[in-house]
Amino acid sequence: MTALYKDAQRPVAERVADLLARMTPEEKFAQMHAYWLVLSETGDHRERSDMSDEFAGVSAQVSLNERLTLGVGQITRPLGTHIVDARTGVRAANRLQKMLVEETRLGIPALFHEECLVGLLCKDATLFPSPLNYGSTWDPQLIRHAAACIGDEARATGCHQGLAPVLDVSRDVRWGRTEETFGEDPWLVGVMACAYVDGLQGEKRDLLATLKHYVGHSFSEGARNHAPVHLGFSELNDTFLLPFEMAVKLANAGSVMPAYHDIDNQPGHSDAFLMTKILREQWGFDGIIVADYGGISLLHQHHGVSHDAAESAALAFNAGLDVELPKDDCARHLAEAVERGLISMGKVDEVVARTLTEKFRLGLFEQPYADENAVELQSAQTRQAARDVATRSLTLLENNGVLPFTGQPHVAVIGPTADDPLALLSGYSFPVHLIISDMLEQTSQVTTPLDALRQTLGEQHVRYAKGCHIIEKRMAGAPVFPGDSRGKPIQQSPVSLDTSLIADAVRVAEKCDVVVACVGDLAGLFQSGTVGEGSDTDSLNLPGVQQQLLEALVATGKPVVVVMTGGRPYTLQGLEDKVAALMMAWAPGQEGGWAIADVLTGRAEPQGRLVVSVPKSAGAMPYYYNHKLKSGGTPFAFHFGSRYPFGFGKSWSQFQWSALTLITPEVAIDGEIAVQVTLTNIGERRGSEVVQLYVRDNVASMVRPVKELKAFQRVELVPNQSATLTFYVPVDMLNFTDRNGKRIVEPGEFTLMAGSSSADIHGTVIANVSGATRELAKNWRMLSRCEVN
Repeated sequence: MTALYKDAQRPVAERVADLLARMTPEEKFAQMHAYWLVLSETGDHRERSDMSDEFAGVSAQVSLNERLTLGVGQITRPLGTHIVDARTGVRAANRLQKMLVEETRLGIPALFHEECLVGLLCKDATLFPSPLNYGSTWDPQLIRHAAACIGDEARATGCHQGLAPVLDVSRDVRWGRTEETFGEDPWLVGVMACAYVDGLQGEKRDLLATLKHYVGHSFSEGARNHAPVHLGFSELNDTFLLPFEMAVKLANAGSVMPAYHDIDNQPGHSDAFLMTKILREQWGFDGIIVADYGGISLLHQHHGVSHDAAESAALAFNAGLDVELPKDDCARHLAEAVERGLISMGKVDEVVARTLTEKFRLGLFEQPYADENAVELQSAQTRQAARDVATRSLTLLENNGVLPFTGQPHVAVIGPTADDPLALLSGYSFPVHLIISDMLEQTSQVTTPLDALRQTLGEQHVRYAKGCHIIEKRMAGAPVFPGDSRGKPIQQSPVSLDTSLIADAVRVAEKCDVVVACVGDLAGLFQSGTVGEGSDTDSLNLPGVQQQLLEALVATGKPVVVVMTGGRPYTLQGLEDKVAALMMAWAPGQEGGWAIADVLTGRAEPQGRLVVSVPKSAGAMPYYYNHKLKSGGTPFAFHFGSRYPFGFGKSWSQFQWSALTLITPEVAIDGEIAVQVTLTNIGERRGSEVVQLYVRDNVASMVRPVKELKAFQRVELVPNQSATLTFYVPVDMLNFTDRNGKRIVEPGEFTLMAGSSSADIHGTVIANVSGATRELAKNWRMLSRCEVN
């Protein structure tokens, strides 16, 4: 007789209950963790091991094959752990899955997860632009499409859960993981997150998106990786929890990952208030919560809130965690934790039931294997999606008229990022993720700016000189690992200070009409690069000697167009006023060279708008546009502020704005505010503008930011064409968190500002909201809308 849990026609809850009743304690514990394996087609699987085992405090244990007979909750990065052809990797994963399904007592399949923030982390998968590029498009529909393409590649390789998107709200661009964020506005991050989750998961939620890092990871002390976060709940909720709440309630995200840091001395991996009370009970989250890699171990290894691995496991799972990733460093001690009375078997059942529920929902029991013959990577549609994101995210900050190029200029392409494929990629792109493999690069599909400009302008019109190095030799692995370095020497920065190539670059520049100077970052984990996870900085000057290179190029008198790639904005120390043009390309991915060439030559418009402010200097940090009035100090500090504000970006055209009209002067506290503005293209070229609507609460019972984004809409107009935009903003969106931890809306005056950036405001009106202070319901209105006529 077939066991009830194997009957796909039975309700999921019944299947879970039946399976749980059949499981031994050891089989239950096995579902509460992952294994990080190097898989083999022949079944000769082995555990991945390196310095990170020492970091996590791992000890020897019984053989892998013996442990696998109990089953396992997840397998960590089956294709993203080492260099393996996708079809070969799928065959190896299927081999392991076949053993779990056919050779274990209960036949529970494993759930496979991969990284997929900037494309599937897998050899030959499409290398997408960074989340800063995603945000800079101000185009949620495009990001939904891009994420759907990433999801298609993931599903084709047997992936069931993607560890993306990142919902951290940028507060300090010195933080190395700034490149992984959608920007500094919490509502915009939430909008983009919902689009990404919708696209990745699809209508069936048959691939789980993972919201991370829950929560506040980006506001770490000194912008240092893993450092403590100093926040009260009101600001935590209004700024950092908001995107997560939106993605849970509006996009039905399937998974959440807590963060490494502590908030007010409470580590994220043992925070029952955040994981259970807020996420599950208040928001209604029904998916699984998975640990960040090694995060449970850090409870005793670094945070010192537990004595050992058994206690750390109990703390985490009691708080609401479901699965330890990437391995079983602490979960292997669950039997001991139960014996010591640190966790009950009732709690274990509750945790395991959530994992089993997701496996049944995903259909893993019915379809445990991937089709190796259906693997498709780098399709024309997916490559085009990557190129569209790259092109529409390029953000023009300065232009004295040199762009777009006209005629057939002789162009000197100079700089350390001009012909380096890795310079176009983020830290979570497969070729750059050096901590997981020994490869230096797998970048044949990447087109560099130099390659693209040669093909666009013709070889005879392009000269090249590297000018300087950022890092002279890219090393596999990382010079330091997460956490502290007790008893170990501090590694020196790998950044080059060699200026010997500058003279040749100047000679090349002097022979050309215009210079394209390509500068910026090299992503790399844990200080193996200049930006990325663990690659934080203390300066916003360009890494190495790139500033000296730019000064020498500007001194030639030739017009210098600076194209900056990387994961954070850098200052040019005054050269902003001397260069002919400045364009932010962020980390535009494998199609980034084409995108850059298309914009420089006028084949495409620079449509990007900043989603992180470009501060005056590192001394302004932390800086973000939606600060409080007193953030600038008293008296107002001269170094505070940004040169290029949030929302800013130039176009090929110019636009005339009408006065902003308030359609609803008096609004009920449960109503919506309506405003209207008309734009006209008064330039000579087709162009687009992102109309941004900001709000300030003029008087509130708690301190509020100087302005907050509440709506936006891109409009594209031909010369002399006009468009009228009507924005509708629910009063719910004017909420803030009171001292009791409740989202409330108060009556009063609200200033609405329409502008082309957070600083370039073209119209202002004041709306009056009337009624009694109102606590918002669970499903409050989180989105505004815009009608364009």
